[in-house]
Amino acid sequence: MIRIAFLLLILSFPTHGRDRNVPAAFQREFPCPSTGKTTGACPGWTRDHWIPLACGGPDTIDNMVWQTTEEAKAKDKWELKGCRRKAK
Repeated sequence: MIRIAFLLLILSFPTHGRDRNVPAAFQREFPCPSTGKTTGACPGWTRDHWIPLACGGPDTIDNMVWQTTEEAKAKDKWELKGCRRKAK
Protein backbone atom coordinates (compact mmCIF):
# COMPACT_ATOMS: atom_id res chain seq x y z
CA MET A 1 0.00 0.00 0.00
CA ILE A 2 2.81 2.41 0.87
CA ARG A 3 4.59 1.64 -2.40
CA ILE A 4 1.42 2.40 -4.36
CA ALA A 5 1.01 5.72 -2.56
CA PHE A 6 4.68 6.56 -3.22
CA LEU A 7 4.35 5.67 -6.90
CA LEU A 8 1.24 7.84 -7.23
CA LEU A 9 3.08 10.70 -5.55
CA ILE A 10 6.04 10.39 -7.90
CA LEU A 11 3.76 10.21 -10.93
CA SER A 12 2.05 13.43 -9.82
CA PHE A 13 5.27 15.43 -10.30
CA PRO A 14 5.70 17.17 -13.65
CA THR A 15 7.61 15.16 -16.22
CA HIS A 16 8.71 18.06 -18.40
CA GLY A 17 12.40 17.93 -19.12
CA ARG A 18 12.43 14.17 -18.58
CA ASP A 19 14.23 12.19 -21.25
CA ARG A 20 13.35 8.50 -21.45
CA ASN A 21 16.63 7.85 -23.29
CA VAL A 22 18.82 8.92 -20.36
CA PRO A 23 18.70 5.62 -18.40
CA ALA A 24 19.74 3.59 -21.46
CA ALA A 25 22.49 6.08 -22.32
CA PHE A 26 23.70 5.91 -18.71
CA GLN A 27 23.91 2.10 -18.86
CA ARG A 28 25.79 2.21 -22.16
CA GLU A 29 28.39 4.46 -20.54
CA PHE A 30 28.37 2.70 -17.14
CA PRO A 31 27.61 -1.04 -17.56
CA CYS A 32 25.52 -2.94 -15.02
CA PRO A 33 27.57 -3.79 -11.91
CA SER A 34 26.14 -7.31 -11.62
CA THR A 35 26.26 -8.40 -15.28
CA GLY A 36 28.72 -6.05 -16.93
CA LYS A 37 26.22 -5.56 -19.76
CA THR A 38 25.48 -2.24 -21.39
CA THR A 39 21.83 -3.13 -22.06
CA GLY A 40 19.06 -5.09 -20.40
CA ALA A 41 18.16 -5.94 -16.84
CA CYS A 42 20.58 -5.41 -13.96
CA PRO A 43 19.61 -7.84 -11.16
CA GLY A 44 19.97 -6.38 -7.68
CA TRP A 45 20.73 -2.88 -8.98
CA THR A 46 18.80 0.17 -10.14
CA ARG A 47 19.70 3.38 -11.94
CA ASP A 48 18.98 6.34 -9.68
CA HIS A 49 19.19 10.10 -9.91
CA TRP A 50 21.77 11.43 -7.46
CA ILE A 51 19.69 14.59 -7.01
CA PRO A 52 16.10 13.32 -7.32
CA LEU A 53 14.01 14.65 -10.18
CA ALA A 54 11.31 15.44 -7.61
CA CYS A 55 13.80 17.77 -5.89
CA GLY A 56 14.67 19.57 -9.11
CA GLY A 57 17.61 17.39 -10.13
CA PRO A 58 18.45 17.23 -13.83
CA ASP A 59 17.59 14.21 -15.95
CA THR A 60 21.13 13.73 -17.21
CA ILE A 61 23.73 10.98 -17.26
CA ASP A 62 25.89 13.07 -14.91
CA ASN A 63 23.10 12.97 -12.30
CA MET A 64 22.70 9.18 -12.38
CA VAL A 65 24.36 6.45 -10.33
CA TRP A 66 24.00 2.69 -9.89
CA GLN A 67 22.41 1.86 -6.56
CA THR A 68 21.65 -1.50 -4.99
CA THR A 69 17.98 -2.32 -4.65
CA GLU A 70 18.32 -2.14 -0.85
CA GLU A 71 20.00 1.29 -0.99
CA ALA A 72 17.26 2.52 -3.32
CA LYS A 73 14.52 1.42 -0.92
CA ALA A 74 16.22 3.24 1.95
CA LYS A 75 16.75 6.41 -0.10
CA ASP A 76 13.14 6.43 -1.31
CA LYS A 77 11.98 6.65 2.31
CA TRP A 78 13.66 9.97 2.98
CA GLU A 79 14.32 11.77 -0.28
CA LEU A 80 10.83 13.18 -0.92
CA LYS A 81 10.45 14.24 2.70
CA GLY A 82 13.74 16.13 2.39
CA CYS A 83 12.61 17.79 -0.84
CA ARG A 84 9.41 19.02 0.77
CA ARG A 85 11.37 20.56 3.66
CA LYS A 86 13.66 22.44 1.25
CA ALA A 87 10.71 23.70 -0.79
CA LYS A 88 9.04 25.37 2.22
